[in-house]
Amino acid sequence: MKYRIEKDTMGDVQVPADKLWGAQTERSRNNFKIGAAASMPLEVVYGFAYLKKAAAYTNHECGILDEAKRDLIATVCDEILAGQHDDQFPLVIWQTGSGTQSNMNVNEVVANRAHQLAGKTVGEGEKTLAPNDDVNKSQSSNDTFPTGMHIAAYKKLVEVTIPGVEQLYNTLVAKTKEFDNVVKIGRTHLMDATPLTLGQEFSGYASQLAHGLKALKNTLAHLSELALGGTAVGTGINTPEGYSEKVAAHIATFTGLPFITAENKFEALAAHDAIVESHGALKQLAVSLNKIANDVRMLASGPRSGIGEITIPANEPGSSIMPGKVNPTQCEALTMVCAQVIGNDMAIAVGGMQGQYELNVFKPMMAANMIQSAQLIGDACVSFDEHCAQGIEANKEVIEKQLNNSLMLVTALNPKIGYYKAAEIANTAHKNGTTLKVEAVKLGYLTEEEFDKWVIPANMVGK
Repeated sequence: MKYRIEKDTMGDVQVPADKLWGAQTERSRNNFKIGAAASMPLEVVYGFAYLKKAAAYTNHECGILDEAKRDLIATVCDEILAGQHDDQFPLVIWQTGSGTQSNMNVNEVVANRAHQLAGKTVGEGEKTLAPNDDVNKSQSSNDTFPTGMHIAAYKKLVEVTIPGVEQLYNTLVAKTKEFDNVVKIGRTHLMDATPLTLGQEFSGYASQLAHGLKALKNTLAHLSELALGGTAVGTGINTPEGYSEKVAAHIATFTGLPFITAENKFEALAAHDAIVESHGALKQLAVSLNKIANDVRMLASGPRSGIGEITIPANEPGSSIMPGKVNPTQCEALTMVCAQVIGNDMAIAVGGMQGQYELNVFKPMMAANMIQSAQLIGDACVSFDEHCAQGIEANKEVIEKQLNNSLMLVTALNPKIGYYKAAEIANTAHKNGTTLKVEAVKLGYLTEEEFDKWVIPANMVGK
């Protein structure tokens, strides 16, 4: 492999000749060989590209960066956002807690690519753009990384997570209406309870997602606040007047999203409560989705020797030894995603506590977990919807059989003959293996006609 020499404040470093990154990126590659597969999410890199472009425009407007340099920075940032340089960002999550190396990775790539655009060879001659003095002008890693993190998280939530959850929610609402008149036995403590409709059961699932969506959307306002302009500790040192508001406005324009400058830059650098808050809403959705997936799995269990009250699509063979076996694989995938998101939330909570004085130093891990969870929830909801939820059907024959076989229908007799006599009927029927009707009449508590008049499952669902 051919190398070129790059320099930083610590001296010379050999860098692969065909790469656009520079000395600080290469030092990080060599010093943090931790979890090679755990690369910094490209979404964060793209967040940097938005902010570097916005900073260039703002610096030009403030009279501290010439137009030619502004346009070079903007052009390279647009190339990054188009995915043209994805292989130029090799750093792992496990680096400095401020994300300094990732910030410099972007600065170096922008500077070296600009050198190429100026018709020059990387590594030769005076740099067309200086990574620190031009690309990083009016910035610090301490305010750029949280800004890139917020841009990445906000975009992921509104482009992937929320649409995915809304898609599944809409299907559950449709199933609520479709199953509105399908009366079935309810279950509490996993044991038979009073009847409800399958539609009512699904309405609970839809309501869970509605509340989760509301909670997630409510966190977006905090997430839209950007740290850029805070520089090293929140004071805004080395930034021109009006920089914070102008750069946030440019980011909002470039992304098409309502980003604003953070009201308090000290909080924006030292604490990442917005990430903790938003991921907390993702955890809430994970809890809801886990409940929904497990209910669907159990309601479809069997299908002949279990509950089997609903059928779900048969997507693939379920066993390498048992012919014809089909498993609830979408339920299993969704619940595994939920477990991962809940684990990520704990890591983010711990990361959020690691703000000491003017800086939180767990930024890369928090950003990576946030992006992963947001992607997983969105993708898993779409997969579960398209390959499971949309194809759920009521097994009405099984539902009716299990409904009529339940002893909990006796609850309808409480107002007529009292709790204790009703309990005696149920316990006797269970002991003798008979029906409620048989034992009610045998015990002399009511006639067959009265039983048929009072014990009607469809009248017990609260409509």
